[in-house]
Amino acid sequence: MSATDNLSSLVDSLLRVSEQTAAAANKVVGYGDETLADQVAVDAMRSALNQVPMKGRIVIGEGERDEAPMLHVGEEVGTGNGVAVDIAVDPLEGTSVTARGMANALVVLAVSPRGGLLHAPDTYMSKIAIGAGYPTGTIDLDETPANNVRSLASAKGVRPSEICVSVLDRPRHQDVIESLREIGARVMLIPDGDVATVIATALEDCLVDMYIGIGGAPEGVLGAAALKCLGGEMYTRLVIRNSDEEKRAKRLGIEDLNRCYSLGDLVTDEVSFIATGVTDGILVDGVTSDDNYVSTHSLVMSSANKLVRTVQSQWQVSDNNAT
Repeated sequence: MSATDNLSSLVDSLLRVSEQTAAAANKVVGYGDETLADQVAVDAMRSALNQVPMKGRIVIGEGERDEAPMLHVGEEVGTGNGVAVDIAVDPLEGTSVTARGMANALVVLAVSPRGGLLHAPDTYMSKIAIGAGYPTGTIDLDETPANNVRSLASAKGVRPSEICVSVLDRPRHQDVIESLREIGARVMLIPDGDVATVIATALEDCLVDMYIGIGGAPEGVLGAAALKCLGGEMYTRLVIRNSDEEKRAKRLGIEDLNRCYSLGDLVTDEVSFIATGVTDGILVDGVTSDDNYVSTHSLVMSSANKLVRTVQSQWQVSDNNAT
């Protein structure tokens, strides 16, 4: 069986992992407790992953930087039988929006053959991303945000004022936001979680043309996994702020801390990607439930055949099998 066939055989099981995690996280939406939301999602995902027939290894985890609960890098998951794969996870992309009852909270995971995903440390990463269909080199991580918008606008044949750029709403991005608005570009500020808007750059109906900013390095690899399936262009560079973060990077084999990573550097093999909504968002709807049923909405993608599916599942509260 080929590596692609091996991945395909796992997708339904991993979709169920994502659905179960989203359903668990949705129960604590709006409680105002980020740590609780993260812990519930991590516990649900770990339990579900360990029921999947695979030799899974977490290569992108979460939580170390914020001292939150983790599915840590190097953790072995699955039953220990079956295909050996590397897994990137964010059990709850958007812990603060979940705690605050806001939109765009997701459960996200990607799976690739061993060695297929960059082992990124839990540090920050500078990123720029666009969707498919543009000449290589349309964007440049070392160019100014304004010049990147001008370049994309030229490639699209539109004015800069017709370009929408997604940026995390953080003080560190104030100069970026001001420079974009000075040239007339539209700016979509997001409160948390940049994976969704990296994906949105490659979806025609999402009206986001570009993502720019500094966010988590693990989320950068997850965003790249999605763009590998959808097509697009992405460049990143680690943002190392202190000696502890430098040591983390070097423990994972990263020696050149100033390296610019392209999409092909972040994801070097075939990959499958799954995102399930916890709350309603720009990609998928969130979990809905009543006394009898739970419903989830997911985006499921594969780089091998560029297949993109939206999946709605419903199951009885007392039943563990989605229908």
